[in-house]
Amino acid sequence: MADLDALRRYAVSRTLFTPTTLPRALDKLGFVQADPIRAPARAQDLVLRHRVKGYRAGDLERRYAALKVDESFFINYGFLPRRVYALMHPRLRLRDVKAKGSGRLSPRSLSVLEFVTKKMTAHPREVDAHFAHGTVTNWWGGQSSATTQALDELHYRGHLRVARRDAGIRVYAPVVHGEHTLTAAERVDALIDVAVGLYAPLPLASLSYTLGRLRYAVPHLLPEVRAGLQRARARLASHDGWFWPADEEPDGEVDDTVRLLAPFDPIVWDRRRFELLWGWPYRFEAYTPAAKRRYGYYALPVLYRERIVGWANATREKVELGFVSRTKPPKRAIDAELERLHTFLGKDT
Repeated sequence: MADLDALRRYAVSRTLFTPTTLPRALDKLGFVQADPIRAPARAQDLVLRHRVKGYRAGDLERRYAALKVDESFFINYGFLPRRVYALMHPRLRLRDVKAKGSGRLSPRSLSVLEFVTKKMTAHPREVDAHFAHGTVTNWWGGQSSATTQALDELHYRGHLRVARRDAGIRVYAPVVHGEHTLTAAERVDALIDVAVGLYAPLPLASLSYTLGRLRYAVPHLLPEVRAGLQRARARLASHDGWFWPADEEPDGEVDDTVRLLAPFDPIVWDRRRFELLWGWPYRFEAYTPAAKRRYGYYALPVLYRERIVGWANATREKVELGFVSRTKPPKRAIDAELERLHTFLGKDT
């Protein structure tokens, strides 16, 4: 049975597969979490650079329109292969489910959907200029464009997809969904397999938390999400409170490469698992007041072999490293990773 060292090797080796093409990496991962902060690059780019051969910062956005991938909310917001995206849509909003509402679109949303469908693609500025809906109170108590809110709802519910981005702003296109060939239970189990496949091995508390977040992916299938967690506990391989796909062995091989990981990389995303595996409490502190930060604004965990030995704060100009013990990777290994990071950043604009 797996001990903690084997689980560490497994956690690292199963997701740091041999770098491949961008479409294959996206399909293998199943989900890549997005974040707009560039410190020194967006999270999705920092994740993909370790898994796509020759990847450069911004490649996903540049190639997005030609890829079979969609921006959408899964357990967080990010990028999904179309096969995963299709499992979730069309869907209701969680608040509509909780209120036992019909989920019918409002007249405003219907009119926006009709406008975008006729145009085939539409920038929010075009939609706003056409309707001039004014402002509404958003979820945070501030003011948002009513048109923007309608577009957000239509996108979340799967009536619109992001066709591309112009200067970072979503440009929308209509979506036509086919009939589902899988039952609701089969769709939920397939989504569970994506989440477990991305983040395994998971301790039970993390498994429950991660799969519980599927309520945002398929709020219209909440009973099946709850039942799916129970099915997962029965069908996944497990030992001593850890869970992983039944067809995998909890071990693997690691190399001597140093890697600076994104705060949302699959290896470090679950902070509970992080502390159990690596023995220290890494935190994402971009929204923590500067005076209270321990690791820095956008600290990148430093992976060496099967250990996460410290963190780095990186800009285009410099990289500052911190370590949790006196054991440090060889300088040559650190320098090689910094050179790879410099190359990766070279084409981002």
